[in-house]
Amino acid sequence: MTKNIMIVGVGGQGTLLTSRIIGKAAMAMGYDVKISEVHGMAQRGGSVVTFVRFGETVNEPVVEEGQADVIIAFERLEALRYSHFLKKDGVLVINDCRIDPMTVVIGAKEYPSDIIENLKADHNVCSIDGQKIALELGNSKVLNSVVLGFAASFIGFDKQIWLDTVAMTVPQKTIEINKNAFECGYNTNS
Repeated sequence: MTKNIMIVGVGGQGTLLTSRIIGKAAMAMGYDVKISEVHGMAQRGGSVVTFVRFGETVNEPVVEEGQADVIIAFERLEALRYSHFLKKDGVLVINDCRIDPMTVVIGAKEYPSDIIENLKADHNVCSIDGQKIALELGNSKVLNSVVLGFAASFIGFDKQIWLDTVAMTVPQKTIEINKNAFECGYNTNS
């Protein structure tokens, strides 16, 4: 059976690094892994989407609409934008964060209200304020590790596999704070 993970966010939130950590953790478990990245306008704060698929044999990296087992959304509007990719019994993990897209900044559109509450009407939603935890740890750049730790139980694998993979994937000088951030997110969902 193939597990389909979708990671969505805004450029600079660590979406791509998160997909690499998930992929490496799945490979450490012996799975065939395919990763696809859609950068878009990532460097300008635009939407970033990555897919991670793993299983005994995976032929294609892209997750089709209605097939994601888990969607990890680093921002509320991105969760709303891509929620149709979630399968009926899937889990939508949302970092409760608002980043206004350019259309909202210039006044052309309004940021939707009550996104998480509205998504809960049709989906299994779990949310975390990952930014708050990252700031409490003293480094906003570990937001992705906090959110990944929170989402890890929905993906599977032993916690030590995750910690080892984080350690071998993040820059060496940030290993300890990223492992700590992962643990904080992980323990929030325990």
